[in-house]
Amino acid sequence: MTACFPHRITIVTGHYGTGKTEFSVNLALALAGEGERVALADLDIVNPYFRSRERRSLLEQAGIRLIATSQACSDADVPALPAELLAVLEDRSVRGVLDVGGDPSGARVLARYRPKIRGEDFQLLYLINANRPEVRTADSAVRYLRGIEAAAGLPCTGLVNNTHLCGETTPQEVREGAALAEAVSRETGIPVICHAAEARFAEQLQELALFPIELRMKKPWE
Repeated sequence: MTACFPHRITIVTGHYGTGKTEFSVNLALALAGEGERVALADLDIVNPYFRSRERRSLLEQAGIRLIATSQACSDADVPALPAELLAVLEDRSVRGVLDVGGDPSGARVLARYRPKIRGEDFQLLYLINANRPEVRTADSAVRYLRGIEAAAGLPCTGLVNNTHLCGETTPQEVREGAALAEAVSRETGIPVICHAAEARFAEQLQELALFPIELRMKKPWE
C-alpha cells in the first residue's frame, strides 16, 4: 500500500482544497499500520480548513505522534512552528509526514528547516485536484507548483492525483484528475507516483496505481 512512499520524510503540498490533510492522515495511518514509527506534523498555518489535529484521538490510538501548531487551543492558528519538528527530522527511526500550507506562503514554513531537510531522505509531493478552479489546467497547476518550490527552496519530487469532491467523488472524476496529473508530469518531468481515491473505487480504477483512502476529515459544520 505504501510502496509509493519509500522515503523517510514525506512533505505534502498543493493548492488549498486539494485534500492535503485527508491524504496526510491516511498516509500516516497506512505507515503505522505497517509497523512504522510515525509522526504527523500539521504545519498548515495558512488558510486552515481541515486540520489533522482534529483527528488527534484517532492518530494517537494508531501510535502516531501528532505535532501541531497552537496545541494549547485546537481552534487557534498562529504562525508558530513546533520545536518538536526538529526532533522528527533528526530521529531517523521515525517516518515523518509533513502537512504543509496550501499556497507559497504556507510553503515558506519549510524554509526554516531547508538545510536539515535537504540532508535527509525526503520526498516533496504536489497534490493535484482537477476540481479546484485555480489549478484545473496543466499550465495553472505548474505555475502553482513552481511557486511552492520557490517559497520552500525545495524541489518537488512526485505528483499525486488527489481529485475529489469529498463524498460526491466518482471514478470518472479520478480519471479526469489522472489525465491532468499526466499533463503536468509531461510539462515538468516530475513523475506521477499514485492516484489517491476511496478504497470503494479500487475495482473500478484497476488501471491506475491507486493509493486507497478512507474519508477521515469532516467539514467544519458536520
